[in-house]
Amino acid sequence: MPEPFTLYKLIVLYMLQKVDFPLTTSQISSFILDRGYTTYFTLQSVLSELAESDLVRMEPIRNTSYYTITAPGEETLHYFQNRISPTIREDIDQYMLENKIQLRDEVSIISDYYRNTADEFSVHCIVKEKYANPIDLTITVPDEAQAKTVCNNWRRKCQEIYEFVMKELL
Repeated sequence: MPEPFTLYKLIVLYMLQKVDFPLTTSQISSFILDRGYTTYFTLQSVLSELAESDLVRMEPIRNTSYYTITAPGEETLHYFQNRISPTIREDIDQYMLENKIQLRDEVSIISDYYRNTADEFSVHCIVKEKYANPIDLTITVPDEAQAKTVCNNWRRKCQEIYEFVMKELL
């Protein structure tokens, strides 16, 4: 049996290997903390060490960290996956089976903003799918308050915006 910290790293790698999209800190935490595997602070250290050792890639977008497994992470998991007990692997497999669609939907609609060279704000809105982004839109607004509003509304309105654009352009 591996030491607990190593086991937590392997659990995170196994979770990330089971999906073809990134998982957020919140999604990983939800599984691990709800089952009482470890504490929030230990999990944060695990995620940080995995990123520092290039076993996962962390991409911060608007106060949310998105994690994906890297090639070295896949290789590490391949060699040490047997150190995760069959019970824990089954628990992860079942969780992913039951929640994969919800988890994917939570991370497939992304928006972020930044100050551009014209001293305005560019808002980047994306809907991600496995191999493509059906919509990838960047708009410019005059101030940060409007940029935040656009980001906050994107998740709720992206479907109807996509439908409108497609109807108008086709």
